Amino acid sequence: MNKINYNYDEMSDTLYISFAPGKKATGIELNSNILLRIDKENRKAIGLTIFDFSLLAQNADFGPRSFPLMGLTELSDTLRDLVLEILKSHPVKDILTLSTYTPGYSESIPITSLNQMLSMVSSKVV
Repeated sequence: MNKINYNYDEMSDTLYISFAPGKKATGIELNSNILLRIDKENRKAIGLTIFDFSLLAQNADFGPRSFPLMGLTELSDTLRDLVLEILKSHPVKDILTLSTYTPGYSESIPITSLNQMLSMVSSKVV
C-alpha cells in the first residue's frame, strides 16, 4: 500500500487522510465527524476524513475521547460487516481504535477513538 498522506485544512479544522490518492471510493459516514472512504470491490480503505479534528484529537479527563459509530446502524448488514472488517484492518486500525460501549446487558454500541499515533500527527499539523 502507498505511503499515507495527511492533509490538514486549518480553516475547516479537517484532517484528510489518504491511503490511495486518486482512487475512486464510496464514502461511509461513521458519525458526524468521521467519513470512511472505501473501495467496496477490493474491500480496502481509501481514506478517512476527520472533521473538527483538533477537538477529536484532544484527550478528555480520563483518556482519549471516544465517539459512537452511529452511522453503522444505517448500513445494510453486508455493508456494515465490510466496514467493520475494514475498521479492524491496516491502515485504518493504525488511526482509529475500535471498541464497544455496553450501557446494558443486551445493548452494545460500537465506538472509536483516535490512536495515539494520530495525536502525535495532530501536534505537527495543528
